Amino acid sequence: MNKKVVTAFYLVLNIFFSIAIVLLNKWLYIHTGFPNITLSMIHFIMTFVGLIICEKFDVFCIKDIAIKDMVLIAMTFCGFVVLTNLSLAHNTIGTYQVAKMLTTPCVIIMQMMFCKKHFGILIKLTLIPIVLGIVINFYYDIQFNVIGTMYATLGVFVTSLYQVMINIKQVQFQMDPMQLLYYQTSLSAIMLFFIVPFFEPVEQTFKRSWSLIDIIMIVLSGIIAFFVNLTSYWIIEKTSPLTYNMVGHSKFCLLLLGGSLIFHETLAINQVIGITLTLTGIILYAHVEMRDAWTVVPVYEEKERKPLHKV
Repeated sequence: MNKKVVTAFYLVLNIFFSIAIVLLNKWLYIHTGFPNITLSMIHFIMTFVGLIICEKFDVFCIKDIAIKDMVLIAMTFCGFVVLTNLSLAHNTIGTYQVAKMLTTPCVIIMQMMFCKKHFGILIKLTLIPIVLGIVINFYYDIQFNVIGTMYATLGVFVTSLYQVMINIKQVQFQMDPMQLLYYQTSLSAIMLFFIVPFFEPVEQTFKRSWSLIDIIMIVLSGIIAFFVNLTSYWIIEKTSPLTYNMVGHSKFCLLLLGGSLIFHETLAINQVIGITLTLTGIILYAHVEMRDAWTVVPVYEEKERKPLHKV
């Protein structure tokens, strides 16, 4: 099969699964009231099982690493998944999506503070419309609530911390994302297994008579969560960062449309302005980042060529 056709197929799959998981989880929270942390634990378990199957088919190889080195990143993985799901449960899909965009400036600030990384003035300027758009959206959100905002804010902070840590761990242990995910999902599922009884009514969850459609939706949510991870890592590995960013922008817009059509979530005109500002800032950020990446590559290539020429 043509390589371009295969790539396009995976891109479409990733967009489909990414949109489906958000809409399906939102449906579960609204129509069944399924416990959030329990659902996250189910996602971790099913993703771990899916990764075991992938390893058997040589999709990736498991790399031996000390469990103690994975505990902290598994904790942040737990936090970011649970908190973003709580944000989805207590906010509109539009506000949930816009809040996630705050991760970009938050990651940059963390890298500047903890990793001593420097960013150009253009990168910093692109953060202005992102942050301004998010503030406008939250201020004019007709379904604004304090708890939802709290979960969204904490989710952004923990997600940003997780992204910074995952980059450090990949370099430190020379592991690809799927190798890291193998340890993260297993450890995170165990952590949530002990946490759930303290925060959610386990007895009520098991005693409640769930309908067949509810059970199908819960299982389907776990399966889709696995495929979101699988197709995301494939896109990152097989395509360019620009392609991955553009896919992200398309998911952003389609999810806003899905929230409006399926859950009848209306957007005030000022929210539309805020969302447009945020999306513009994200696109500009991706453009500047890619431009900087392309201008740096030839310099390194030239430096590598000189010693070879002398030899």
